[in-house]
Amino acid sequence: MDLAYIPSPSTGVIHLGPIPLRGYAFCIIIGVFVAVWLGNKRWVARGGKPGTVADIAVWAVPFGLVGGRLYHVITDYQLYFGEGRDWVDAFKIWEGGLGIWGAIALGAVGAWIGCRLRGIPLPAWADALAPGIAIAQACGRWGNWFNQELYGRPTDLPWALKISEGPNRVAGTYHPTFLYESLWCLGVAALVIWADRRFKLGHGRAFALYVAAYCSGRVWIEYMRVDEAHHILGLRLNVWTAIVVFVLAVVYFVLSAKLRPGREAVVEPGPSGDTGAADAPAADAEAVPAGAGAGADADAKADADDKAVPADAKPTSLTKAAEADKS
Repeated sequence: MDLAYIPSPSTGVIHLGPIPLRGYAFCIIIGVFVAVWLGNKRWVARGGKPGTVADIAVWAVPFGLVGGRLYHVITDYQLYFGEGRDWVDAFKIWEGGLGIWGAIALGAVGAWIGCRLRGIPLPAWADALAPGIAIAQACGRWGNWFNQELYGRPTDLPWALKISEGPNRVAGTYHPTFLYESLWCLGVAALVIWADRRFKLGHGRAFALYVAAYCSGRVWIEYMRVDEAHHILGLRLNVWTAIVVFVLAVVYFVLSAKLRPGREAVVEPGPSGDTGAADAPAADAEAVPAGAGAGADADAKADADDKAVPADAKPTSLTKAAEADKS
């Protein structure tokens, strides 16, 4: 008899009149808003303009959703193109199925386009958004809870997840891998924020740290899952993907630290609060002693008047002309 367990919702959809509110989509939307909000705060703290993160997210988020869905459909094609399957289901993103690897890869393409349009460096923007992405993943994983999917092996632990009978699933209690990954992502976000403050990470290294830290956790979490997946040399495909991406992130982190140490001095042209150019005239004016400006103007006017008077109209010439007339 199970004394304690995590219950699963009886349904992942709540109808508000004719409008269906899907838990999976709701979790994704919350994650996006949190990522943009935190990313904006970090971007402004780095000297960027408020709103820039959201402007670029308009490009990154749609690309990321498409990329995440493509990765899922390609790596689990048998779910949509196998015998007795309906390929139209591949477009039903609200039923679950987003691969983080494809989401990050294609989302980076969208972010690159947005950064190019704004004239800002993509690595700096990625650094600002890195912990927010991890928190967004933590929120998004609860969508798997709503759909009763992507759980782990059977267990009788007090925090086991209770799954009801349904299509492609057997009732029982299982490891809540969605919860494990959600908590891991929150830890990754905290790690990136701490390391960024402590070591002043720049040039994409905060993002690389997020990627490496997430992949290291995804390996053991993926190993616990029992959902259908392709295997290569005895390991699930996503495990191999996590290993490869982890190595690439670490290599980038090390090479970037050697080739471009420190942090970007300027992350966005004309950042908010940068009044150096505007303040320069005022500083120059304060450096001029009182009254010096008026004297300089008077001298300049006198010089201009002298240059404007013809040589034969100077006082000496006028006096001689007048004397000649009298004689």
